Amino acid sequence: MNVLGISGSLRQASFNTMALRAAQKLAPEGMRIEIADISTIPLYNDDVRAAGYPDSVTQLKERVRAADAVLLVTPEYNFSIPGVLKNTLDWLSRPPAPPFDGKPVAIMGASPGMLGTARVQYHLRQVLLFLNTFTVNKPEVFINQAASKFSPEGELTDAATAQMITELLVSLQKFKQRLG
Repeated sequence: MNVLGISGSLRQASFNTMALRAAQKLAPEGMRIEIADISTIPLYNDDVRAAGYPDSVTQLKERVRAADAVLLVTPEYNFSIPGVLKNTLDWLSRPPAPPFDGKPVAIMGASPGMLGTARVQYHLRQVLLFLNTFTVNKPEVFINQAASKFSPEGELTDAATAQMITELLVSLQKFKQRLG
């Protein structure tokens, strides 16, 4: 099973990108997670889209379309979706053939705060509903107090968090199998 992972943070030392890399290592047998870079996606402008999709958007659309599932790992900015991730989803939602249509998606996020991205995940689920994805509901992975769960080198050090990520990935794998 090929999963495309997308981090909603561009920050070099992002806890969310660290969590995404941890997911690569924790992936169950038969699952491979590739990480997409969204740093080159331009700001959405429908005039630009009408003139022709930028190469970075076209390539990402193809990668999402080719993936068996998508894993979104995102921080929470101002109680909601980071602009860079929302912008990416806006580009990917446009016709023709939006690649998220009918795609299994899992969500998780890391935050230095106590709620661990609960609010952004709620908002992201609303967007994914519009995109017609099949979103994994459980387990919910809210990585709170993230600074205490990763080493200075970016390695996940918290066993409970590793277990939650593993359970989410197994759920995504089973969800995809049920969908066919």
